[in-house]
Amino acid sequence: MSKETEMINAIKRAATDAVNAGKPFALTRGQVTKTSPLTIQVDQKLILGPAQLLLTNAVRDYSVDMTVDHLTENTSGGAGDAAFAAHNHAYKGRKTFRVHLGLKAGEWVLLLRIQGGQQYLVLDRVEAP
Repeated sequence: MSKETEMINAIKRAATDAVNAGKPFALTRGQVTKTSPLTIQVDQKLILGPAQLLLTNAVRDYSVDMTVDHLTENTSGGAGDAAFAAHNHAYKGRKTFRVHLGLKAGEWVLLLRIQGGQQYLVLDRVEAP
């Protein structure tokens, strides 16, 4: 093997070692152990708390504004009073809706370890209990 090839291989090994030592992004799995405060157990020794977790909208409750423009269903009230006759009405405008996707104890989640291993991005559920 030539000296140039040896040098190139040594540089490649050094670069690979440096990346591995820096703990680059890595996918892992964890299980939600508590929801308040949120804790996720990755392995026997590693339990992550709120300060270490970043949540995507796929795993948390959040509100979203939507524009709607439709009629309600045709419904009627009781007692035969004319004021309660079958009717519908417009439902329009910008409305806020709550999306309930918060994690529950026992769920398995997919985590992305952020460089250095100090924080984890919770990407999505892997499977529900």
